[in-house]
Amino acid sequence: MTGTMKAAVLVKPGQFDVRDVPRPEPGRDEVLVRISRVGICGTDIHIFNGHYAAENLPMIPGHEFTGTIAELGEGVSGLTVGAPVVVDMNIGCGSCYWCRRNEILNCPEMQQMGITMDGAFAEYISVPARLVIPTPQNVPVEVLALTEPLACVVRCARKANISFGQSVVVLGAGPIGNLHVQLLRTIGAAPIIVADLSEDRVQLALEAGADVGVTNPSALEETVLRHTEGRGADVVIESVGLPALYQQAAQLIRKGGHIAAFGLTGAGETLPVDILQTILQENSIKGSVAGMGQDMHDALTLLTHGRIKTDRFTGASYALDHIQQAFDSITDRPGDLKTQIVLTH
Repeated sequence: MTGTMKAAVLVKPGQFDVRDVPRPEPGRDEVLVRISRVGICGTDIHIFNGHYAAENLPMIPGHEFTGTIAELGEGVSGLTVGAPVVVDMNIGCGSCYWCRRNEILNCPEMQQMGITMDGAFAEYISVPARLVIPTPQNVPVEVLALTEPLACVVRCARKANISFGQSVVVLGAGPIGNLHVQLLRTIGAAPIIVADLSEDRVQLALEAGADVGVTNPSALEETVLRHTEGRGADVVIESVGLPALYQQAAQLIRKGGHIAAFGLTGAGETLPVDILQTILQENSIKGSVAGMGQDMHDALTLLTHGRIKTDRFTGASYALDHIQQAFDSITDRPGDLKTQIVLTH
């Protein structure tokens, strides 16, 4: 298969150019995927605004995608042309210390589709066959496109060792914050306290399974103490990416509590830490931002079996030709927890 395809190239921060570009051809051990749906991620918005990966522009962003196999490269077996799939966006060497531990982001050769290399806001993408995950035929494409963001949330819960009966505060009730709440509910965490300045998004989080919602920052600490018998939360998930919220998270955890560092800050941002208190109280902090490997499979299983409410994530969609409008208007649509770009139905 040769020729051209339509793609949305981010030529500079804030400006997409939908144009014809060379259609990729799958190399050895690669698969060509015809893309159906692509979700707009918070990371995509950071890239669009020039706050992240600007050195890689011009580039085709997009990494939350699903599609069908269009062509198999040489040496590929076990996959079938026409099969619906999702794809793990994180490409490691596959053999180093970190890859063997499924810590792909630390691989010296790590690349990420749509961030460090061309991604999925296009009609086709060629990907390593080992990262392709076949999906059930009966799951809608708009739901399958949520696999990657849900995988990020799965990994965060796994890294934080969250279990039933644990109190968890989620700072941020945006799309990922809402998914955090839903997964925490599935795990059995309690109580789940969500905080955000947006009353609309806090209400959506309460409908998704949060026990307590807070929109007044000055009332958050008292609310957390009141709902945790004065101890503080077992876990606080920072899902926004603001240094001030990370500092607040440190005040909200109990002695021996854990901060799950999830929200991306600017490069070089630091968090003041009371070292003696951290030692004596046995507090901890651990970063996690991208789902990979088994996280993708687990997220797909949760979506396939209806463990996640997806209605609020699948209502807003734009054709590829209107991607500029989709990005320009996204902050004006807080009720749309996810916006998807439609390539094929």
